[in-house]
Amino acid sequence: MPKEPLGVALIGSGFMGKCHAMAWRNVAAVFGGAHPRLEILCDMPEAHAQAQSRQFGFARATADWTAAVSDPAVDVISITLPNGLHRPVAEAALAAGKHVWLEKPMALTLEDAAAMAEAAAARPGQVTLLGYNYLRSPAFQAARNLVAGGAIGRPLAFRGIYDEDYSADPSLPWSWRMTHEGGGLGALGDLGCHLVSQMLALMGPVAEVTALTQIAVAERPSPEGMKAVENEDAALALLRFASGAQGSFATSRVARGRKCRLQWEVHGTEGTLVFDQENMNELWLHRAGDAGFTRHLTGPDQPDFAAFCPAPGHNFGFNEQKVIEARDLLSTIAGGPAAGPDFAAGLAIERIIHAMAASGGRPVRL
Repeated sequence: MPKEPLGVALIGSGFMGKCHAMAWRNVAAVFGGAHPRLEILCDMPEAHAQAQSRQFGFARATADWTAAVSDPAVDVISITLPNGLHRPVAEAALAAGKHVWLEKPMALTLEDAAAMAEAAAARPGQVTLLGYNYLRSPAFQAARNLVAGGAIGRPLAFRGIYDEDYSADPSLPWSWRMTHEGGGLGALGDLGCHLVSQMLALMGPVAEVTALTQIAVAERPSPEGMKAVENEDAALALLRFASGAQGSFATSRVARGRKCRLQWEVHGTEGTLVFDQENMNELWLHRAGDAGFTRHLTGPDQPDFAAFCPAPGHNFGFNEQKVIEARDLLSTIAGGPAAGPDFAAGLAIERIIHAMAASGGRPVRL
């Protein structure tokens, strides 16, 4: 961890902005090292930025993200803005010599993501990290270690689902999230990319995808009348991994009753591993010869849990994942091993979800 405090600017103070703010405030308390300096909070309008800066504990506020990015007191930029602003703000931050912590999805388009990865590669001394926080849960870290260590033998198949119902109501108003220009991809960019990040960590590279997408609600109400929904509400895919293993993938933002069903299982030659984010403190493992599955509760024997709590079964949470993510970013900046996914790894995730969006039922090789 850095021995000297780093200056932080947070750009965006909504749901994920608040998560970043809590992570920055708690990371040193949990993992040690110097407490970051919370220098600037940026949002619009400026009165809102001022109020949020006081609530989150930032020293200053602004409505001008270019001022935040260029401020000499700032070392790290947290970006939690709408998708269409990810590329310009991230590239400006890199050009200004800052480290970048960017929420997913990486960009609106595959071309934007490639340009961002190229900009980061040209500045190897600056750390980039994408907000794939579900990779940080102790249960997932333990699952990754089990698969890598051969606990279930050679992986044969992956089955994954990420469903929510936040867009299931057809009377939900139209928004920028439902356009290519403002939101980019739909369920694939908002939800599916999280599932892809875990899938890659467990199974390795994808060689081929065949996918179908669906717009379940074609139009939504707005003050100007009904407006078309441009990006997908749901997607289904079959996958072939470079290892020869196979997979299935599904994601939906219109799955009634589902809140955060980030659920997957890996079938191996010697066992099966199962996880569901709605029960994120449980990991289910079957080994050949067992009568059934064994339930493993999250506890201090799993990675990073003990830093928060010494007692097993005392349940980890969503925001704690973000604190681990902040630790990984700071550790990398201080010269530790890169935890990722950085912009290069993020581009690989983007290639997969954009291949799914473009497939139209035809195989796409990666």
